[in-house]
Parts: sequence; C-alpha cells; structure tokens
Amino acid sequence: MDTATAMAIDGQQAFAMIGALLWTGLRVGALLMAMPLIGTRALPARIRVLASLALAAALAPILPPVPDWTGFDAATVLTVARELAIGVAMGFMLRLVFEAGALAGELISQGTGLAFAQMSDPLRGVNSGVIGQWFYMAFGLLFFAANGHLAMIALLVRSYEALPIGVGLPDTQAMLEVAPAFFSAVLRGALGLALPVMVAMLASNLAFGVLARAAPALNPIQLGLPVAVLLGMFLLALLAGELGPPVQRLFDQAFEASGRVYAP
Repeated sequence: MDTATAMAIDGQQAFAMIGALLWTGLRVGALLMAMPLIGTRALPARIRVLASLALAAALAPILPPVPDWTGFDAATVLTVARELAIGVAMGFMLRLVFEAGALAGELISQGTGLAFAQMSDPLRGVNSGVIGQWFYMAFGLLFFAANGHLAMIALLVRSYEALPIGVGLPDTQAMLEVAPAFFSAVLRGALGLALPVMVAMLASNLAFGVLARAAPALNPIQLGLPVAVLLGMFLLALLAGELGPPVQRLFDQAFEASGRVYAP
C-alpha cells in the first residue's frame, strides 16, 4: 500500500470518527441541555458543549454504528430532529423532579411566612423564594450523592441500544403519554414533601388564631410571624434529614419515565 492510499484510508477513518461523534453528540447534547444543573444558565454554554462532545466521544466506540452521511436530505433532517427530541424528552423528565423540589419549597414558604423572601435564582433563571432555591440545591446534591450522573450515562447507553441512530420511533403516541403521567407523579411527590411542614404550620396558625380570640389583650398576632419563621426553620432542619428516601424514589421514577421515552 503506497502512501497516498494510506493517507486516503486514514482520512476516511477520521471523517467516519467525526461523523460518529456528531451523530452521538445530538442526543447527548440535547439531554445535557435539557436536564437540570448542567443545562442551567449557571453553567456557560461553551462548557456544556464541551461536556457534550466529551461524553459523546467516550460513548461513540461502544454504541451501535451510526448511519452513513448522505447529505442534508429529508431522512437526515428527520433523524436529527428525532435525536434532539429523544434527548430533550429524557432531560425534561429529570428536570421535572427538580421542579418538584422547587414547588415543595414554594409551598413551605407560603406556610412559614418566607414567601416574601424572593431573590434571583441563577440555576433556574427566574426570581424564586429562598426555600425553593434551597430545595433545588438539595436535590442537586442528592442527585450526585446517589450517583445520578452515572445513572444518566447508563440511561443514554440503554437508549442507544433500544433505539439506535437512524431507526424510526416505535410508538409516538406512547411517548407523548409519558410526560403527563409522570407530571402527576411529580406533583404528588412535591406535595408529599411539603405536606408535613404545611400541616404543622397550619396547626400553629390555628393555635395563634384561637389565642387571639380567647385573649386579645395578649396581642398574639405580633408573635405569630416570628414564631412561624422559627418553627418553619426548625421543621426544615428536621425535614433535611429525611429527604433522602422520598427524593430517591422521585429520581427512580424519573429514570423509569425517561426509559419509557425510547422503549414505551
């Protein structure tokens, strides 16, 4: 084999590697851009793109072969759109779990009198309560502590095994039904996290209301807000030690729902 032929073969292999990297990076990049923490505004877009390409380069050698490049025809455009849709759908399922934590924080804020404590949230790009931001960050710490990032990589590998690049979607209707069903589970999980604190704060407010009617000279209303804040912080400290199991169940449901996206 002469030098020109060897260079031609090496060039074809290089273009094949680049093509595999780009095809793999579509679903990986869409997942990372849509998932919480990594896909938030707090992380620069350049870092997210580099992380997507690095993960795609690590996964490409162990995944099924990608389709050959045939130019920007209709089949290629549909394949690109499908890869992006699958990645965004799986990342959206994970983001819903973190939004459940933020919702639980907002519900608790309403009962503890801390709803007025609003500040800019760099992770979500909106103004939200401090309790909601605390829950969001707690979910993030529990996600990495429970090896959620490794489970995310395993989810990607299984998605490529069940639905390789270039293969049509098995059941689009079943995929569209995954998000509404999981959304109801997320709402139940958020309410389950906030319900103990909400019930305790409701009992405290009722007690102050009864005291205000029975002994108005004591002026218990002035003590209501400070006591509610202190009691809310105490209950949050107790709740922090019990967050692990319910949050883990939410993560398990999120990964199960993400799996139904590509294998309904």
